[in-house]
Amino acid sequence: MRENAYSADAHEGGGPAPAAACIGGPGTVLSEAQVTEFVAGQLGGAGLDGRSVCVVVPDGTRSCPLPLLLSAVHGALAGRVSRLTVLIALGTHAAMDEARLAQHLGYPEGGLEDCYPGMTVRNHEWWDPGTFVSLGTISAERVGELSGGLLRQAVDVRLNRAVVDHDVTLVLGPVFPHEVVGFSGGNKYFFPGVAGAEIIDLSHWLGALISSAEIIGTRGITPVRALIDEAAALIPGRRLALCVVAQSGTAGALHSVACGTPEAAWAAAAEVSAETHVRYLDAPVKRVLSVMPEKYEDIWTAAKGFYKLEPVVADGGEVVLYAPHITQLSAMHPEIADIGYHCRDYFTEQWDRFRHLHWGVLAHSTHLRGAGTYDAATGEERCRLTVTLATGIPEDVVRAANLNHLDPAEVDPDAFAADPETLVVPHAGEILHRLRTH
Repeated sequence: MRENAYSADAHEGGGPAPAAACIGGPGTVLSEAQVTEFVAGQLGGAGLDGRSVCVVVPDGTRSCPLPLLLSAVHGALAGRVSRLTVLIALGTHAAMDEARLAQHLGYPEGGLEDCYPGMTVRNHEWWDPGTFVSLGTISAERVGELSGGLLRQAVDVRLNRAVVDHDVTLVLGPVFPHEVVGFSGGNKYFFPGVAGAEIIDLSHWLGALISSAEIIGTRGITPVRALIDEAAALIPGRRLALCVVAQSGTAGALHSVACGTPEAAWAAAAEVSAETHVRYLDAPVKRVLSVMPEKYEDIWTAAKGFYKLEPVVADGGEVVLYAPHITQLSAMHPEIADIGYHCRDYFTEQWDRFRHLHWGVLAHSTHLRGAGTYDAATGEERCRLTVTLATGIPEDVVRAANLNHLDPAEVDPDAFAADPETLVVPHAGEILHRLRTH
């Protein structure tokens, strides 16, 4: 397989990023042997002998063949590095227990040492203040510059101390269109992946102010990506990344793998993702049925079924999240049930009422409710779309959160698909849908 070199403007100043080594591309499906050989070659020549390495990987809500990738990394580094630690980038998601970690990383339950000798696995324990170390502060003036004036507030950059305690950190994970940052991956595995609440809240609220529909799938450096990269520059030690583009809906096939700095590898993968993870429609649809996979265990994560479809739904239309297996709005953020789901202006026009809450929770609220307006004088909120949950969450909880309810037993996907004004999306949550511009 020929190796390609993608590059993109991956710096706030606009200069070209160092080119990442990359195999594959749009329309390509790599073999396991090609992936393993590429990883071995890249890491073998990276000068990591005798160094301690922390590998930051996604949790189970992200699709990629992690057992294949981790096996390749372990094979390339075991016996050469002084210490090898895998850190699960939970962000603020629920921790993964031993059974799920074993399935996620590809080893028999209780058999980590047999499969990956010398390797340690840790959840990012974001709920424990002792997890973090402060890297420094990004000034209010600098935040203002990076955000285009949308926010002017200094932020303490706290990060999981496991990253700081290793000589080298290797980010290992997929890139998809993303509602907060444009495209996921790269330094996003640090912030919010293994970061403290301050930078998580600030970055997510910045994305909410811009709006999900505006930022999702945007190529290049968005204001949120610029903020994340600024924070990552404070990390001591060396940073590397293996950024992959997965074939959505498969068991783990890959279109491409890029290796380099997190900025360069991400830029390469984002270009491939933009060509493979976006579906274009010629005209808007009135209704969408997003069929959510079971890897999304609550609405906090399953909301991606709305984010990825919002751009193609006509004004006054509806998105139905169909997930009978989901029984709660958020496993880790129960306060969303009290706040409910509202458009951005509902919060900004009543900021004194909400500013003391976690901005990341407010951002999630606006992302799932989509575009709308709020009249502070009348208290009237008007949202562009209707959001309906066809889940196992009780109807009273759904309606109290300002969403519509539909009994999942009444949902017949085939009947929805027979309606010419309805789009049914299986395995929703990864492929961004957009309207074609003529």
